Amino acid sequence: MPRYAQSLAAFTIPGLPEVRPGDDVAALIGDALDAADIQLKPGDVIVVAQKIVSKAEGRYVDLADVQPGAEAEAWAAKTGKDPRLVEAILGETTSVLRWRPNLLVVEHKRGWVMANAGADQSNIEGREGERVLLLPVDPDASAARIRAALEARYGGPYGVLIADSVGRAWRVGTVGLALGAAGVQTVADIRGQLDRQGRELKVSIVGIGDEIAAAANLLIGEAAEGTPVAVVSGLKVLSETQTGADLVRPSSEDLFR
Repeated sequence: MPRYAQSLAAFTIPGLPEVRPGDDVAALIGDALDAADIQLKPGDVIVVAQKIVSKAEGRYVDLADVQPGAEAEAWAAKTGKDPRLVEAILGETTSVLRWRPNLLVVEHKRGWVMANAGADQSNIEGREGERVLLLPVDPDASAARIRAALEARYGGPYGVLIADSVGRAWRVGTVGLALGAAGVQTVADIRGQLDRQGRELKVSIVGIGDEIAAAANLLIGEAAEGTPVAVVSGLKVLSETQTGADLVRPSSEDLFR
């Protein structure tokens, strides 16, 4: 048998149904685990796609009901976007940071810098272009509820991440990002530790939550995979003190805003 220094395992949970407003995400995950005869292990991290959390929480906006204001009309004229969609984006936004045709880069109310405030029109029910799905109101609280329900059902302890896929400045492609977390260490400040040459690390802070979300997102997928929940095993990253909010860089420390 191979002898590994370290390893992790990750898998998706089959059989999850289409999620609708009011659904209990933790119950759906538990039922799918039972149906597939999958047993969670203590220390597992359950990574849940943001989209099914938003769907369960009813974070839909029907654009037919949206009356765009003057600011939305102005940004729509610059970007070529539907002014009703822009109004929905601005409702989730504290400021617009950058723009180009068909894109607004904004600071979300929860501090994330992202395209279009995370408003999404893919993989949602309804006539194309007439409905949008927003991010959860409080992903950390959503993660905490799912964690509590899964631990009540199976014991645990577990961690839960609410993950979304986002683009990054200077890099091509989207990667998984931990918007919310419960029971998981999301940040490791290793400043002060020594490297292999005995030199003290001065600036190293590891975004553990985002790294786990990115690994899980390789399995969760972006299109029609239908596997919105992944389990990551083998990491010792449970924590009662950190959340997804700990991954948000304060604007005062951001050199690019």
